[in-house]
Amino acid sequence: MKQLCKLFGLTRQAWYAAAGRQEKKCFQKDLILEEVRQIRRKIPGIGTAKLHEVIQDLIRKHQLKLGRDKLHKLLKDSNLLSIKKRKRVKTTDSDHCYYKYPNRAKNVVPNRPNMLWVTDMTYIPLGSNFVYWSVIMDAYSRKIVGWHLDKTMQARGSVQALDMALLSRGKSDKPLIHHSDRGVQYCSWKHVDRLGDNCVTIIMTQSGDPTENAMAERVFRTLKEDFGLHGFVSFSAAREAVEKAINNYNTMRPHASIGYLTPHQAHHRTGPLPLKWYPY
Repeated sequence: MKQLCKLFGLTRQAWYAAAGRQEKKCFQKDLILEEVRQIRRKIPGIGTAKLHEVIQDLIRKHQLKLGRDKLHKLLKDSNLLSIKKRKRVKTTDSDHCYYKYPNRAKNVVPNRPNMLWVTDMTYIPLGSNFVYWSVIMDAYSRKIVGWHLDKTMQARGSVQALDMALLSRGKSDKPLIHHSDRGVQYCSWKHVDRLGDNCVTIIMTQSGDPTENAMAERVFRTLKEDFGLHGFVSFSAAREAVEKAINNYNTMRPHASIGYLTPHQAHHRTGPLPLKWYPY
């Protein structure tokens, strides 16, 4: 050791101090990466910015100096950056004879939960076929308040998602708006009657423009990419994965668009939220 210190021009104390710093650095790196792996088991596609928010308790507990850029470099060096897959799928059939309601959401900015709901449908590969996934999201909190997975694109799926959302809302005399695209499921008598029975105002996109329902479409991209919902071998496996993803989305995943609150946290608030992205 004495000869090594002499070779590098260091005192023995300086050598041990440097070794201690390197050991501490390796320990902190392993600690952070293990925490990231545990989070990724629940949210496989979560990005760097949201990961940095989720591990804030760990950073404070161990007094780590870890900014978002440093975390990104660490993930890149460790081959742990998430890879996003992008594709568009059309699931809306607006060529039907049902009445299409006008869109009056363009000037509506919700200031409480259960003021504006947005809904949409997508599909998930199931073997050589597909299953169809209906979701209702609260526009104020971004919380998924209703969902249903079905083997067909019939109105039954959207109605059951609506029933779940209405049950979670409970009895309320506060006005509620339901916003959807012009798909046949949402214009069907069964779906419209259910909304009317609960005194919910109906609004829809105009001329089939998908950007008018951007918030609902965006949540599907988030769920599929962050939670790896790209295909299953059985309906039961798909339903179990979807249910787990929605629970983790609502309770774990922070939203940059609402000040890095989770949807569950935001849903228990009232008053203006720091909306960084709002399409209407």
